[in-house]
Amino acid sequence: MDQQSPTSPGAQQQQYPNSFQPTHNLSTFSTLFIVKGVLSFFVSLFFLLYAGMGSVFSSIPEFQENPEVPFNPGMIFIVIGIMGFLICVAMGILNLITAKYIKEQRKYTFVFAIAIVNCLTGILGILLGIFTILEINKPHVKELFEKNKIS
Repeated sequence: MDQQSPTSPGAQQQQYPNSFQPTHNLSTFSTLFIVKGVLSFFVSLFFLLYAGMGSVFSSIPEFQENPEVPFNPGMIFIVIGIMGFLICVAMGILNLITAKYIKEQRKYTFVFAIAIVNCLTGILGILLGIFTILEINKPHVKELFEKNKIS
């Protein structure tokens, strides 16, 4: 038996049946974006606690009545807590919207942009963002998004 290597000139390429559809993992990524969105909402609770600590610190009488202190240090906690809360809630909402768009296979640019933004949010965001970018850049997945594009 003489077997030809796949790289030899006489080798035949494997033909797929006409019903062959390349696979994609978009439903998995949709679920992962939901999980990431819910986790973002839970992290926002930490920032609410942080702002609450700041309000307790700012109510200490030594900081309110002492003219030598240029500002109330509790305000730093409050500002960071409120800003962190708003950022986490915004990321949670954006991740949930992205999960919806991935499931519907539309808004390719939005999904791509949120995948990039997720790369800035820690190890889970980095992994989710990179693998999402790799998945949606596959030609057959791009075709799905183009087919469902609303004109």
